[in-house]
Amino acid sequence: MSDDSAWVSVSMPYLLPREQGRPDAWAEEAAARGGKGSQRIVHAGEVPAPEDVAGLLGLTVGEAVVVRRRVIELDGVPCELTDTYYPASIAAGTRLAGTAKIPGGAVTLLASLGHVGVKVREDVTARMPDAAEREALRMGGDEPVLRIARVTLDGDGRPVQADLMTMPAHRQRLRYEIAIG
Repeated sequence: MSDDSAWVSVSMPYLLPREQGRPDAWAEEAAARGGKGSQRIVHAGEVPAPEDVAGLLGLTVGEAVVVRRRVIELDGVPCELTDTYYPASIAAGTRLAGTAKIPGGAVTLLASLGHVGVKVREDVTARMPDAAEREALRMGGDEPVLRIARVTLDGDGRPVQADLMTMPAHRQRLRYEIAIG
């Protein structure tokens, strides 16, 4: 794939609350490129925080968190696996704990609950996928994935959301734009 045709993904649209009536950020990004972006929620609810998630959210391992596990698709083809975690103190009993689509997306719902992200930290690594990831993403055995671990912090520096995203490396180019000053 040449640089001209490579899918270039930026994080910013996924971090801001959406205006009422606008589609979710992924559907909008895919449509702008002439595709159909969709997602399937394969699981939602309370789970014990795994070690990596506990570290991102500043919780103890095993503490209750709410997770939304999704398969992100472009034109019906899986292109990303995303698990989004929230402290149970924020998300338990809200639409974040269910499998129904959230109008405007989860970031918009968080903002309506008084949890607005103002700072994000992302760590990007590459590795070989495990068997379940390879199957879900329809990948060959010799293709690596990119793994993005993102934590969103509110104005007081409290973590309000952690995302673990896994995507085929050869289908992605990530772009980070940083304002200095």
